[in-house]
Amino acid sequence: MKTLRAHASILLLSTLAAGCATRGQTPATPAPTTATAADEHRHTDNPASAPAVHDMHAMHDMHGMSAPIVIPKGALYTEADVHFMQGMIAHHAQAIHMSRLAATRGADPRLLRFALKIDQSQWAEIRLMQDWLHANGQMAPDTSSWRTMSMPGMLTADELAQLDAARGTAFDRLFLTLMIRHHEGALLMVSELLATPRAAQDVDVNVFANDVEAVQTAEIAVMRQMLTDR
Repeated sequence: MKTLRAHASILLLSTLAAGCATRGQTPATPAPTTATAADEHRHTDNPASAPAVHDMHAMHDMHGMSAPIVIPKGALYTEADVHFMQGMIAHHAQAIHMSRLAATRGADPRLLRFALKIDQSQWAEIRLMQDWLHANGQMAPDTSSWRTMSMPGMLTADELAQLDAARGTAFDRLFLTLMIRHHEGALLMVSELLATPRAAQDVDVNVFANDVEAVQTAEIAVMRQMLTDR
């Protein structure tokens, strides 16, 4: 986590570059890691199994978390910090699922490049969040957690089915529309964390939350421009 700010700065520059890339360039899709491939194999394109989500401002559904949260005496982090990291893993995991649909839905090369960047960057962030949780003796969700946890901005089963069925330009527009809302949900999660008393005092949590805000705000701007260009 100590190198997270430099990592996020690179992601921010890469995001902007991906959004400005020419349409004539088609990115190559690297093979996922073994763990990611196994997870995707177990949960491939089955949107009906995804939970319905609440309104953007509703209480988050953390029922997928069964382990109690115990905060050691003197720790700088709080229960809110742990919930944030656990919830953001599920949030990122759904964004990765959405992004991987682009490769087989006839997406525009520019959008495909952008989706690939979300996949790569958010997968790396999931690993960072899991490492932080493990290091602090907390339960770390895996990448299937988006199916049992709902966070602000996450897609419903019906919305996932619509995205899964869309092709070409229709897919591009729906992906961008839904991913903008998904990102806005992440920004709400950050806002709620920073507004919680004593939360985000742990340096790693604070750096990560602020980097999520910076990177995803930039990505929303890129996606809105891509929608305008269609």
